[in-house]
Amino acid sequence: MRRLLDGIAQLWYVTPKSTRNKNNSELKGNVMQKKKLLKLGCLVLFGILGGCATIANDPMDPYEGWNRGAQTFNDNFDKYAMKPVAEGYQWIMPSFADRGVTNFFSNLSDIGVTLNDLFQFKISQTGMDGSRFIVNTIAGVGGLIDVAEMIDLPKHDEDFDQTLGVWGVPTGPYLVLPFFGPSSPRGVGGLIGDAAMNPITYVRYFPGIDNGLGAAITGGAATLNAIDQRADNLSSEKIVTEAAIDRYSFLKSAYFQHRHYLIHDGNVPEEELMQEDEEFNKDNLAPVKPY
Repeated sequence: MRRLLDGIAQLWYVTPKSTRNKNNSELKGNVMQKKKLLKLGCLVLFGILGGCATIANDPMDPYEGWNRGAQTFNDNFDKYAMKPVAEGYQWIMPSFADRGVTNFFSNLSDIGVTLNDLFQFKISQTGMDGSRFIVNTIAGVGGLIDVAEMIDLPKHDEDFDQTLGVWGVPTGPYLVLPFFGPSSPRGVGGLIGDAAMNPITYVRYFPGIDNGLGAAITGGAATLNAIDQRADNLSSEKIVTEAAIDRYSFLKSAYFQHRHYLIHDGNVPEEELMQEDEEFNKDNLAPVKPY
């Protein structure tokens, strides 16, 4: 640190040959200005170092500086782009059409749910979710109508991040991803696995569809799904806004609680419940899904 400050000082006090002929008053003015700049530089440097020291306090959040910046970006993107579009989507879409879009993407996700059931050795649930996909695809007009719910085949929530957790892969530190929100290193692997299980990913390989059209369909479907999900969560965002004193800490806590709840299928071990924050509602064990 001392060498760094000395180097900064030397940079500011080096006087080029062209200034040697200036009068003393000009030189004194330059020296005073450089001293002020040096003090300002030192304050900024110590501020950064102090911030880094603060960020390193939480072992589960070593990238807090990045995470807070990414969350600010996501919040602004949501405020100025996603939320207005979602509100317009909700206003213009009839309720039955909105429900149909939600059901369609939910039915496609049941393919990944069924595979993750199998990967987690949930044999009975694998049969239920596989049957659910077949029933909704055939009787539900491609998944637009949730017929399976009517015959007691409930929707399950399984993804590849949960599968990795069941296999013993540790969560890793907290990580906020631009556009995707709260996650973790294991969560990133989960997103990749989920994309690999989504049939929309492979549209470009369908006969008669070139790469350009396939990419457009995949991107368009992903965008529509994101807007539909955001529209469905317009009311739930009030919980975060009104309940959180520190929005960042609230979302971080909610993310870990939600993932623990899903991995344990709602049966979170008592010792883990004791370690949860006070924001965790024991009367309603399913925590708020932050995004």
